[in-house]
Amino acid sequence: MELLQLQYFRTVAKYEHMTKASEELRIAQPALSKTISRLEEDVGVPLFDRQNRQIRLNRFGRAFLKQVDIALGALEEGRRELADMVETEQGTIRLATPTLSRLSSTISEFRKENPEILFRVVQIPPASSNDMISLLERGEVDLCFIAASLNQTWIQEQIVLKAEVCLAVPIAHPLAARDTITIAETENEAFIEYHAEHPFRHINDVYCEAAGISRNVICEVDEPSALWSLVQAGLGVAFVPHSTNEDSNVKLLRIESPVCEREFSIAWNEKRYLPRAAKQYLEFLKLHFQSEPTGLA
Repeated sequence: MELLQLQYFRTVAKYEHMTKASEELRIAQPALSKTISRLEEDVGVPLFDRQNRQIRLNRFGRAFLKQVDIALGALEEGRRELADMVETEQGTIRLATPTLSRLSSTISEFRKENPEILFRVVQIPPASSNDMISLLERGEVDLCFIAASLNQTWIQEQIVLKAEVCLAVPIAHPLAARDTITIAETENEAFIEYHAEHPFRHINDVYCEAAGISRNVICEVDEPSALWSLVQAGLGVAFVPHSTNEDSNVKLLRIESPVCEREFSIAWNEKRYLPRAAKQYLEFLKLHFQSEPTGLA
């Protein structure tokens, strides 16, 4: 069994299509088919079901693919660890995040101090915690920026930012004349909220449960920008992180009770090698957000 066979197998398994796989690998399709056939001979079982020109990964193939991912991932980690040791590569930080709004300035400032380090950023939908877990498990990213725990024993999480949460109200709203409010006073307000699967929705629900109220949610969104735009348009009120940015169409009210804040963490797979560059960025984030405790909106 050869390393090249495993790499070819993983690509064919990805597409379940010989032509597409051969195009990505830039080899002739007959050569690719022979390589897969030799691999199946080596392992002693067929890895794909073949019907006419269609191929589908079978149960043997799915089981083998999991181990191939682990093996190839371990080899890649070994290469990166050695590269760190001998300082032969610039260093790349592979980062997954649901939003760049909180991290864009940190990446810019970090690279001013470390111009030799590169970033490879993967944006994940906020509600897709399973995608984050899969990326860390397969070793496809080094770090994940998260707003809710991934709840895995093998994932380490370190809080880097705590942001105060305020109530955003349209400037023409009667509450805009105030500076503070309690959540109990908002029971009859029309709320703009995130979808039920969004981590911020769960956090906001906990605030309201603590205050003993049930909200009137009139609109659900996926993105912070959409939520903010609807408050600007006067459709309703919403929970948002505190911001020093001024907006003539929105008033932010500080919440007196209960205490409302969001915690943002960096997560990584403790079972995998964490490159030196990723460790540097992690330390940088802690210091950066300590100097800006409320973070960005």
